[in-house]
Amino acid sequence: MSVRKVLRMGDARLLRHAEEVTAFDSEELQELLGDMRDTMQALDGVGLAAPQIGINLRVVIFGVESNPRYPDAEEVPHTVLINPILTPLSPSKEDGWEGCLSLPGMRGLVPRFTHLRYQGRDQFGALIDRTVSGFHARVVQHECDHLDGLLYPMRIEDMRNFGFSSELFPDKNIRDE
Repeated sequence: MSVRKVLRMGDARLLRHAEEVTAFDSEELQELLGDMRDTMQALDGVGLAAPQIGINLRVVIFGVESNPRYPDAEEVPHTVLINPILTPLSPSKEDGWEGCLSLPGMRGLVPRFTHLRYQGRDQFGALIDRTVSGFHARVVQHECDHLDGLLYPMRIEDMRNFGFSSELFPDKNIRDE
């Protein structure tokens, strides 16, 4: 497995609609997932979508126990989610600061649904069906947006709430490089 280069905002490949995975538990899928895990860990990410490393498939991974980029984040179980379907369970949204490995050093205040259900498959094709809220719900929405060619700045409602982490939070030591 290896650490892959993460595409940055401005790369047209990040704007594509990703294709569904049809073959589970394949050598190619396992290699992709290993590279995604290595890349996410090397960059202290809490999630990564296949399109971020140039692979146009509906595959995301996420999970966090503790993370220097999100020091106050609640734990989220490590998950492989393929061909996800997200269903908001309430119209309620909450603003929260987000960063992204495709926008290093930046943060933005993004509204997200507070409570949702997500369904999909794991790397072996087994069904995943979870109901989540809080940071877990935010992470899933952020990563799944990548599968539809959306980056979090496209969801920011007030661009005054978007900028470099070091400027927005000068007293915090948030590593986003």
